[in-house]
Amino acid sequence: MQQGQPMIVMSEDSQRVKDKDAQDYNISAARAVAEAVQSTLGPKGMDKMLVDSMGSVTITNDGVTILKEMDIDNPTAEMIIEVAETQEDEAGDGTTTAVAIAGELLKNAEDLLEQDIHPTAIIKGFHLASEQAREEIDDIATDIDTSDEELLRKTAETSMTGKGTEVNKEHLAQLIVEAIRQVTVEDENGDNVVDLEFLNIETQTGRSAGESDLLEGGIVDKDPVHDNMPRSADDADILLLDEAIEVEETDVDTEVSVTDPDQLQKFLDREEKQLREKVDTIADLGADVVFCQKGIDDLAQHYLAKEGILAVRRAKKSDLEFLQEVVGASIVSDLESATEEDLGFGDVTRDEEDELFYVEGEDAHGVTLLLRGSTDHVVDELERGVNDALDVVAQTVSDGRVLAGGGAIEVELAGRLRDYADSVSGREQLAVEAFADSLELVPRVLAGNAGLDSIDTLVDLRAAHDDGDITAGLNVFSGDVEDTFEAGVVEPAHAKEQAVTSAAEAANLVLKIDDIISAGDLSTDKGDDEEGGPGGAPGGMGGMGGGMGGMM
Repeated sequence: MQQGQPMIVMSEDSQRVKDKDAQDYNISAARAVAEAVQSTLGPKGMDKMLVDSMGSVTITNDGVTILKEMDIDNPTAEMIIEVAETQEDEAGDGTTTAVAIAGELLKNAEDLLEQDIHPTAIIKGFHLASEQAREEIDDIATDIDTSDEELLRKTAETSMTGKGTEVNKEHLAQLIVEAIRQVTVEDENGDNVVDLEFLNIETQTGRSAGESDLLEGGIVDKDPVHDNMPRSADDADILLLDEAIEVEETDVDTEVSVTDPDQLQKFLDREEKQLREKVDTIADLGADVVFCQKGIDDLAQHYLAKEGILAVRRAKKSDLEFLQEVVGASIVSDLESATEEDLGFGDVTRDEEDELFYVEGEDAHGVTLLLRGSTDHVVDELERGVNDALDVVAQTVSDGRVLAGGGAIEVELAGRLRDYADSVSGREQLAVEAFADSLELVPRVLAGNAGLDSIDTLVDLRAAHDDGDITAGLNVFSGDVEDTFEAGVVEPAHAKEQAVTSAAEAANLVLKIDDIISAGDLSTDKGDDEEGGPGGAPGGMGGMGGGMGGMM
């Protein structure tokens, strides 16, 4: 204060929200994100259509895809989206569950704040409950034999259910388990390690998803550069080339005056000789097939065809890097220094119907999953579902622990956390109980999305678990409570641990904020001479009162 006047230390454009208003603002934003994806949860979950500013359409019920594609301009909402991204990176699946639990934790925390319970007590209670939940998950989880293909298939099917892959999930689950088997190795300690870098996914439209296939090797979606080239090569020496088979151009622009037609012919002969020498180098190496990342001159194509060499140009860099592992070759960037040791070895066959080259190596560690679908939208959603299932099966093989799905684990955890709450003193006990209530959101949403009564379902599930049936979950198709583990609804334990931990940490991060200070409407496109504040801060909080307006 200065002579009775308040000291103003912030600019006129800045905005500030404090104390309860800040908490209400943050919780509302986080809950809005969670509610946006809740309707996609479970086998009967609905899809979202997302249209970006360029008019591109994405149809999906994959939580992390929805949140990434949504135009969200709110800092708190971005924090909740990070929960989904972390869940995707660490576990591969369960993004919607993690975000939904985070939103429900904050909703229940809001009720506790209304009872004048300090945020610090709530944060401590949530942390204690999260740690206890991880221990309980480990206790409930079933250790499996990672060579049990039937159980791995069930895990893959559970992950894909409701994601646009359901019609052909048995066929796709079989391909996924076989693919994971191919890229699984044992480390020095004898543990299974799944190296998904050696698994390539290619998509193709115009066919049914049931015609998807798994290939031991790689795929190159290109045509031969010349009609007279062979279409396949068995036991072939394969050259992977990152250099254009074209005339070398000068580094500087030059002009040449030609006074005699013979001079022009000499230039042309010189270019022809350069191309001939490049092709001769390839032939001398003993290459039968050339996959070139860059261009191949028309004349070079003719010479390669005369030598009986199959050549492909403009191959994707990612394809060449994958073929390195398949055929055991090195990518050559300078033909002059190439040796026979740089060549790979394998079979190259042409599928004329699909216009693809199949490349298979002798001891190929790499495999390709060729996914087919009727349209681009179908095959994109198929790829998202299969990617999640691959991550889930990989986690199961590496971790070796699974849980019953259908809301069974959430109801069991909630019951155990309520028992644990009795041993917690102080106001933190209420936070632990609120955490337990939040976990039961999952079976309630599963029931609601299936058109069932969520309250009746939760009562039935609690009764089954009170009777000691820890694998009792909801069958969303019949509406009955049954042993979901026996029914084949199986989830990896690691994904559930990660979801609970990420949700709790995100909720605690939001609850700890009691003051939001925005730089105001600072424009980021001001001229260089105008000062734009510290580092040209981004404009405002997206309208403090309604930062989620553009999202719903």
